[in-house]
Amino acid sequence: MISLISRTIGKISSLLKGLQVKTFLAVVLAGFLVLTTNVGYGQNDKALGERVREQVQQDDAQRPKTIGEWNKEARETEGSPGERLQKIGKESAEAFKQFGSGYVEGAQKTASDVGDSAAQTGKNISNQVRR
Repeated sequence: MISLISRTIGKISSLLKGLQVKTFLAVVLAGFLVLTTNVGYGQNDKALGERVREQVQQDDAQRPKTIGEWNKEARETEGSPGERLQKIGKESAEAFKQFGSGYVEGAQKTASDVGDSAAQTGKNISNQVRR
């Protein structure tokens, strides 16, 4: 009975020693990767911001494109809520018009792709039937 207990304790201790070595190696490997990986956090932020601004400004819409422009317009019409509501209505109509044109273009492309796929499927089926 004592030998059984001592063997069990020996197996558990060898398992724990192996686990400690594995844990130590994992920590060393993770530390090595963190310390040797070269990541430039602030280098791409400016270029990304400029690209986003360019894409926003390419739009020919006359409505505000940023929160700052929206707040500026709100301050300009602060005293007259009727004028503000009129501008909001015009800008909303313009936004829906722009959204609708994009939706139509996407739907047309999707329909064209579906039609092409259906035609190709029909050709594949007819080729299989002939064989």
